[in-house]
Amino acid sequence: MAYVKWTFLAIIAAVVFSFFHYTLPQHDVVRITNTEVRRVDFGDNSIFWSDAAPGTQTGSTNRDVRFIEAFRDNGKPIVYRNEDTGWGWPPYFKVDSSNLQAEARDLASTKAAPQWVVVTHYGWRNEYLSIYPNAVAVRPVDGPDVRIIPWFNIVFLSALALLVGWIWRILARFKQDRIEPLIDEAGEFIDNVDDRAEGLWRRLFGRRR
Repeated sequence: MAYVKWTFLAIIAAVVFSFFHYTLPQHDVVRITNTEVRRVDFGDNSIFWSDAAPGTQTGSTNRDVRFIEAFRDNGKPIVYRNEDTGWGWPPYFKVDSSNLQAEARDLASTKAAPQWVVVTHYGWRNEYLSIYPNAVAVRPVDGPDVRIIPWFNIVFLSALALLVGWIWRILARFKQDRIEPLIDEAGEFIDNVDDRAEGLWRRLFGRRR
């Protein structure tokens, strides 16, 4: 049973970690090399794409999607999609994908000195599933060695940990004050019933069972 318990807890922890890793903002220092618009046909991976932008047709199996192509400092490419999230999930309330595309195009490395930028995004890049992280902001920086401190993630996860700890403490106190006394009373009641049944058996048959 202990093995099953820890396996179940490990699965729950992995699911929670994956959820927050996908949803919370991440920061990449890259140089943008190109921006483009592609027609995308959605299939089994449609859950990793945003819904149609507000004011556009919904329910279609394909649509035009903006993309931002970039390279990391180690020379590896990274491609971002640039989609509005609107009022959907995750709650970034992004409705300015057109403006972001213009900013990315303006910051593209077309000069001799590359322009390094910080791309704030959520989601994952997976070539096998054909999914891309969604860029939500872009800003120029001095170079690839800039240090990015994820303040939002630190504050959010700290507040979440405090909330979970507070709820856990309330539940533990509730269990100690309400549940455990009921369990003890039930155990005592069962013991009394068993003792009475034992006494009745002895009176009727003159010996122990």
